[in-house]
Amino acid sequence: MHNRYTDQEMAAIWSEQEKYETWFDVEHKVCEIFADLGKIPYDTPKTMDSLREACFAGDFVAKIEEIERVTKHDIIAFLTHLSNVIGEPAKHIHYGMTSQDLIDTAQAILTKRSILLILNRLSDLKAAIKEKAVLYKQTICMGRSHGVHAEPMTFGLKLLTHYAGFDRCAKALWRDLPEMVRIKCSGAIGTYSMIDPQVETTLSSKLGIPAEDIATQVVPRDRLALLFSHLSITASCIERLAVEIRHLQRTEVGEVIESFTPGQKGSSAMPHKKNPILTENLTGLARAVRMSLTPAMENVALWHERDISHSSLERIALPDTFTHLSFALDRLTDVVNRMYVNTDRMRDNVWSQGGTFFSQRILLALIDKGMTREDAYKIVQEAAHNNTDNFRYAIMSKDLFSKEELNEYFGLTQYTKNVDYIFNKVLQE
Repeated sequence: MHNRYTDQEMAAIWSEQEKYETWFDVEHKVCEIFADLGKIPYDTPKTMDSLREACFAGDFVAKIEEIERVTKHDIIAFLTHLSNVIGEPAKHIHYGMTSQDLIDTAQAILTKRSILLILNRLSDLKAAIKEKAVLYKQTICMGRSHGVHAEPMTFGLKLLTHYAGFDRCAKALWRDLPEMVRIKCSGAIGTYSMIDPQVETTLSSKLGIPAEDIATQVVPRDRLALLFSHLSITASCIERLAVEIRHLQRTEVGEVIESFTPGQKGSSAMPHKKNPILTENLTGLARAVRMSLTPAMENVALWHERDISHSSLERIALPDTFTHLSFALDRLTDVVNRMYVNTDRMRDNVWSQGGTFFSQRILLALIDKGMTREDAYKIVQEAAHNNTDNFRYAIMSKDLFSKEELNEYFGLTQYTKNVDYIFNKVLQE
């Protein structure tokens, strides 16, 4: 994780300290279950509970890492550390379990916490976008296709489409949470050969996370591939809004500008510059998040019941992807809250092409008068291309419409008459 673009709250979830403490909690719960089943002494989970603080005293991470340098196995190093602190009762810890039972279950716990934090970040971002969308609900701006003026819309509608996109991201993450996050406690090959299925069922109930339907030595990695897909789509929605703001901040457009704080500098050489650096950062971060998707897909096809090729990637991709995405959502929320919206420039840009955006309305009016589409299109296109200073005058000079008709056709209300309908449709859903 790069500290410059790391959400510290998310980073804490994926810290080595948190990982080991989560491992301990999983092992403790499994011991409690075994004790209730009469498989191990009740003293084992009680001793673990009383010595938990001692297990994590001082620089315990360094102690575990020192053991791992000899064992070349992090789970065994962790269990050895527990044994050094807890003593003889530690022999019952990890009873009947395989390493991946612990790894996948703890990873599910951390992943669920991370998804819930992402959902909180999405909720904050949606609220910020919604507030601005409602504020600029009737503010006319130019809609563009291919980067070229198309027809007028409102800035509120422009923001509302981004709100709807992030709303879909949040709903998809919440809907698929039970599919993406599963625990496993079924033994070396997932057959419960050395562990009663009741242990996994009870553990699942204690953790509030469903158990894998049928595991091998691991939870199938298509579940994580689905997770990375959702995170990548969320990142793409971030980039979509970031790119929109960047384009609107271009000097030639000037409709939206990122906040520029006191003392901030835009360029080392050109003091006049106000660069959209925050949204440019977000564009790059979105690419960084999506980098994990293809390797996650490749992790699905492991050898037989399991190999270890997925492990190294997940140790990097899960913390990095979650922390960078959480940071990006938080930064974008701040951008939306603090951006300057130049409504005067929006109005000026709407009229900068002499009203040529009325072309479709005039085209349809001519068709309604009985003209063929081909003939009507030729007339309107010629008038629009040759009269970007005053399209209405060009149409008026052809004596095709009365003054009353022109007043009706060259009005902005037709482009905003359904704004309330769209807002109600999106926000009610």
